[in-house]
Amino acid sequence: MKKIETKNAPKAIGPYSQAIVANGFVYTSGQLGIDPSTGILDLEIENQAKQAFLNIKGILEEANSSLDKVIKTTVFVTDGAYFGIVNQIYESYFVSKPARSFVVVKSLPKDAKIEIEVIALA
Repeated sequence: MKKIETKNAPKAIGPYSQAIVANGFVYTSGQLGIDPSTGILDLEIENQAKQAFLNIKGILEEANSSLDKVIKTTVFVTDGAYFGIVNQIYESYFVSKPARSFVVVKSLPKDAKIEIEVIALA
């Protein structure tokens, strides 16, 4: 098991790793749309989603993986009305169409509107 840490994604805001590589897979922790260079969480869902995907991309690259190797995603949003917006952005990052769960939750850390986690091949 190997802990993954990169400056291309925000530092963990709790007692956990950005990702773990184990048994040929990369398991990312949920990523908010926080810009790792500024620490800012944009207010718009589109910008949060794009930044969350960029954060995941940075973590996967640090683990010698990529978005093309993602096999499962879980997307958490605070409003079901974000479904269409997130789908449009999601398609631009995941051409391979990995399996996905889309979950509406009451709230997310830092009042984020979206959080995304993935499982990828290492």
